[in-house]
Amino acid sequence: MSMYGRDPWGGPLEINTADSATDDDRSRNLNELDRAALSRPLDETQQSWLLGPGEQKKKRYVDLGCIIVSRKIFIWTVGTILAAAFVVGIITVIVKNVPRHHKHPPPPDNYTIALHKALMFFNAQKSGKIPRHNNVSWRGNSCLNDGKSDKSGAVLKDLVGGYYDAGDAIKFHFPKAFAMTMLSWSVIEYSAKYEAARELNHVKDIIKWGTDYFLKTFNSTSDTISQLVSQVGSGDTSGGTGDPNDHSCWMRPEDIDYSRPVTVCSTCSDLAAEMAAALASASIVFKDNKVYSKKLVHGAETLWKFARNQRGSYSAGGVDAATFYNSSMYWDEFVWGGAWLYYATGNQSYLYLASHPTLAKHAGAFWGGPDYGVLSWDNKLTGAQVLLTRLRLFLSPGYPYEQTLKTYHNQTSIIMCSYLPYFTSFNRTRGGLIQLNHGRPQPLQYVANAAFLATLFSDYLDAADTPGWYCGPNFYSTDVLRKFAETQIDYILGKNPRKMSYLVGFGNHYPKHVHHRGASIPKNKIKYNCKGGYKWRDSKKPNPNTIIGAMVAGPDKHDGFHDVRTNYNYTEPTIAGNAGLVAALVALSGDRTAAKIDKNTIFSAVPPMFPTPPPPPAPWKP
Repeated sequence: MSMYGRDPWGGPLEINTADSATDDDRSRNLNELDRAALSRPLDETQQSWLLGPGEQKKKRYVDLGCIIVSRKIFIWTVGTILAAAFVVGIITVIVKNVPRHHKHPPPPDNYTIALHKALMFFNAQKSGKIPRHNNVSWRGNSCLNDGKSDKSGAVLKDLVGGYYDAGDAIKFHFPKAFAMTMLSWSVIEYSAKYEAARELNHVKDIIKWGTDYFLKTFNSTSDTISQLVSQVGSGDTSGGTGDPNDHSCWMRPEDIDYSRPVTVCSTCSDLAAEMAAALASASIVFKDNKVYSKKLVHGAETLWKFARNQRGSYSAGGVDAATFYNSSMYWDEFVWGGAWLYYATGNQSYLYLASHPTLAKHAGAFWGGPDYGVLSWDNKLTGAQVLLTRLRLFLSPGYPYEQTLKTYHNQTSIIMCSYLPYFTSFNRTRGGLIQLNHGRPQPLQYVANAAFLATLFSDYLDAADTPGWYCGPNFYSTDVLRKFAETQIDYILGKNPRKMSYLVGFGNHYPKHVHHRGASIPKNKIKYNCKGGYKWRDSKKPNPNTIIGAMVAGPDKHDGFHDVRTNYNYTEPTIAGNAGLVAALVALSGDRTAAKIDKNTIFSAVPPMFPTPPPPPAPWKP
C-alpha cells in the first residue's frame, strides 16, 4: 500500500510502508550516520553553515598579491611609515618657518676694492657731454666747442669728447692712446675677473669713450690720411703773452671760456702707431659688436699706413709735446702697434714687421740702457716683448719668426729677473718701492706697469704649464713674480713708511690736496675766471671734491711725500698712470685658482699657423 503526499520542494512524496523499518532500526541507523559525519573534517563553507556569521575566525595573514605577510607585521610596518611621514612633515614645517641666515659671499679683497675706485677716476676725466650715469656729482658738460673755432686749418671740426690728461684740461693724445691700449689689454686677458668684480661693462664704456674720440681725430673713413690731430688745448706759458690757456688758468673745465687751439701733425709715426695699437686692441675687446670692431680695425690700418709712410716724431712739431710728453723714438711703437694689428687682423705682414730683426734692433731689443725694461707712455718695447712672448708660448709660429720671438722671450725673462729684489738693476727705497725711473719724480706710474707685466707673465707661464723661469743658473717660481707685484701695489695702497694710500679714496689716509682743477674748486654755481681760481689752487684746505680713484704721482726716492696742491710731482694724477694701475689691480684681484687669463680671445682673428693636414686615404680594397 502506498501513500502519496506533496513534497514541499515541489515533487511527490512516496512512503512505502512495506519497506519501512521499525523505529528502533531507524534510530540505530541515524546514530551510525552521526558518528560517520563526525569522523570527517568539515571545510570552511560547511563550518560557516554550522557556526553562523557571529563565530567566523579572524585572518592571521594579509594577501598583498605578490606576497603574503603576517597581519601583525603589516600593521606595524604601515604604522611606522605613517609615523615617520608625520615626523618628517613636522620637521619640514619647522625648517621652512625658522628665519634663515643666508651665507654671504666672501668680502672682496683689497685689490678688487681698489679696482672699483681706480676706474672711477676715468669718469672724473671725461670731456664733452657727460652721460647721466657718470656718477661723479661735481662734474658736468665741458669744452663743447673743441675743434669748432680752430684756426689751424684742420678739416676736423668736431673734437668734443675724450679725456683730460691729468689735473688740467689738455687732451694729449699720445699718453691717452697708451692708456686705452693698456685698458684694452687688461680686458682681453682678464675679462672673467672684470666680470666677477662687476666692472666689465664699466671698463668697456671707458675704452669706448676714448676710441670714439680717436676716430674723430683723423678721417677714419678713408684708407689714407695726411694729417692727424695730436692735441687739443695748450699748456705753454713760456711766451709771456699772458693769454689764458689750460696751464696759466685755474678753472673748472665746465667754466672754460677761452679758445683752445688744435695741434695737427703730418709726420708723427709714434703717435699714429700708438693710436693704431689703441684701436686694434679695442677691436678685440668689442669683437662681438662686429660693425664697431670692423670700424676700429679700419681706422687702425689707416693710421698704421700713415705712420709707416710719413716718418717722424710727433713731439718734434709742438712745444707742448716736447715739454710734457716728449717721445724718444718711434721704433718701439712700430713693434707694439704691429703686434696689436696682427692680433686684430691675423694678417701675417704685421707679425713679419713686428718680429723683423732690423726693427727689433732699432727699437733697442738687443741692448740695455738705464730705462731698459721700463714700460711707459713713451717706451712700449717691454710691453711689446711680453705681448709677442705670449705668441711664442701658446702658438709657436716657428720660421721665419722664431729667431726674433725667441729673443723677445729671452729679454722678457731677463726683465722679470731685474724686477726681483735679488738683483741690482733697480734700486729700492727703504720702504721697498722699486725705483724704475731711478729716483726721478712721479715713480708710481712705472711701478704699476711693472706690477701688471710681472703678474701677466706669471699667468702666461702658469697657463703654459711652466712652473717658473731661469735667472742665470737659478730657477724662480711664478709665485716670486706675483709676490713682487703684490708688494709694489700694496705699497701704493698704504703699506709704506708713511702709511699713506696713494690711491685717493682708498683707506683712511690718502692725499687731500690733489693737483686737479676740477677737484679743487667747489661746485657752488659761482664761475671763477682764469685768475679767480688761484685762491683755490693756493688754499691750504683739502679739496672740496674728492677725486675718487686718482693715483697721485707718488713719493720721492726717500719715501717722502708732500701733500701740497701746487707740487704736481707729488700730487698730480694722470690717465696713463691710472690705466697701468687698473691693469695691475685686475690681474691681482680675486681668487687666483678660480679666474685665470683668457688664453684664446686674443687669437680669435689669427688663422691656423700651419696648414690643415690632408684627410687620410680611403681604405684599400682588393
